Amino acid sequence: MIYIDVERKMLTTDGPRTLEVCVEIPAHELVCLFGKSGAGKTTLLRMLCGLFTPDKGVIRIGDRTVFDSSKKINIPPQKRNVGYMFQDYALFPNMNVEENIRFAQDVRNVEEIEKLLHTFQLEQLRRQSVNRLSGGQKQRVALARAFARKPEVMLLDEPLSSVDIELRQSLQNEILKTHELFQSTTVMVSHDKEEIRRLATNVLRIGKEKITAFEKPTNL
Repeated sequence: MIYIDVERKMLTTDGPRTLEVCVEIPAHELVCLFGKSGAGKTTLLRMLCGLFTPDKGVIRIGDRTVFDSSKKINIPPQKRNVGYMFQDYALFPNMNVEENIRFAQDVRNVEEIEKLLHTFQLEQLRRQSVNRLSGGQKQRVALARAFARKPEVMLLDEPLSSVDIELRQSLQNEILKTHELFQSTTVMVSHDKEEIRRLATNVLRIGKEKITAFEKPTNL
């Protein structure tokens, strides 16, 4: 479960506004954030993982409070048990595929690495430098690395925005399979309504109003 009750001021193309969110995301759901560019979707992800600090409010992950402005609690990102896949992948160029994935583990687990390499069809590329991979292959490595920590919460920032339709459908299958395999609670940014309808259990529409309720993917 993720409990979010936060506010953060933002400067957008439409001028200054305050992002306000008050929702509870049940454990093991795959929730998509939907809304126009600049609405605050990535800002919300970064508040959840600790890269951005809300102006005020509370964030709880499971039974742990990771942020509480009134109590001066602000747990650093590396201690929140949250996985994050950035839009630009953020892979380590001096490491090969397997090393990039393994780097995310706090304790080395060979079996889990093999499972991820198989799930994301990277077994034949394990020794390949990430600099020599295609965009789609880099995306697979970034997804595998994000899940390698077996995080309680997985945050995906438009993970499939730069791939073609055929590869997008394949990666959607892999995201669903890995989400179910690791039983994480996943929050994903997407602009693709068909993708959201296929993947999401619930949707948070990020806009000008305070977000207090989910929408069903079928209502988009």
